[in-house]
Amino acid sequence: MSLALALGRRGLGNTWPNPAVGAVIVRDEAGGRVIVGRGWTAPGGRPHAEIEALGRAGEAARGATMYVTLEPCSHHGKSPPCADAIIGAGIARVVSALEDPNPEVAGAGHARLREAGIAVEVGLGAEDARRAHAGHLRRIRDHRPHVTLKMALSADRKIAAAGRRSTTITGAAARARVHRMRAMNDAILVGIGTVLADDPQLTCRLPGMEKLSPVRVVLDTQLRMRSGSVLAKSARATPVWVVSAPDAAPVTAGALAKQGVEVLAASGRAGRLDLAAVLAVLAERGITRLMVEGGATVAASFVADDLVDEAALFRSPTVVGPDGIDALEGMRLDALTARMRSTGREAVGEDSVEFFERA
Repeated sequence: MSLALALGRRGLGNTWPNPAVGAVIVRDEAGGRVIVGRGWTAPGGRPHAEIEALGRAGEAARGATMYVTLEPCSHHGKSPPCADAIIGAGIARVVSALEDPNPEVAGAGHARLREAGIAVEVGLGAEDARRAHAGHLRRIRDHRPHVTLKMALSADRKIAAAGRRSTTITGAAARARVHRMRAMNDAILVGIGTVLADDPQLTCRLPGMEKLSPVRVVLDTQLRMRSGSVLAKSARATPVWVVSAPDAAPVTAGALAKQGVEVLAASGRAGRLDLAAVLAVLAERGITRLMVEGGATVAASFVADDLVDEAALFRSPTVVGPDGIDALEGMRLDALTARMRSTGREAVGEDSVEFFERA
């Protein structure tokens, strides 16, 4: 199951709206257990991990055990049910980490396997599987993506220089780690303030991983995004979604649309977008894992609305100074950390990163 989970994680960020599942097929031979098939969900969500593993195993699947990180599907979607393929391949036993809460599955996959005489065990590696499938579970149960807040903090807990001027806080190793995190999320979100101040790319720029860049989402209530920005000019290469108020400037929306930017509407109040409504819009479009990169106002809004499920705080020995911008606009950093549980800290070059999850 640990191998199946590791294989499944290969798909994080590029299988949405489907979960990134891993599957391993094992036979008991005279010399011991032998892996005869491995699979993980392909980019775009098809083929499923089970189908990939069965294809690699071939006839060796007959009488074997399949370990899979999520219940095999039982419904006809864009492809036939995995449960039927497992039955047809002659698998004798299925060990599944989790039942799929998707109403179209919800135990029906396991039931179909049992009806066909296949032994089914559920729960092995369940806690790790819940983490791996957090995006899928959150989207099904709460109708929003799983949100990870990433911040780079100076030694004095600042994220930018005075006047909101961008400044380099973390080193190359930490920045590379952030790019890897981007590749493992379906979408990355910033506010229009960050776009106007920094004109960022928001892509994964690790060698060979450029195509794994996430959808880039900008919160822009009144559509202030410039058509000459890096994001707008690269929208046809890597998707850009701008979320605005329903009454935002239609002329700007049209200009952005001509460059390939998709303008989405979400409800709001008092000149501010309703983040719950924004997340619902993203979930409807298939986003399961969302990485929020800021800036301070956006980060504070997600914290205030209790919409942060995980956090990654990169800390640097650099000192910005008392006039720098605090990590969370109008609130202390412990407004975030006090309500979460630290799950570990590690060195990243000269910097460090500490991970948190909901307590």
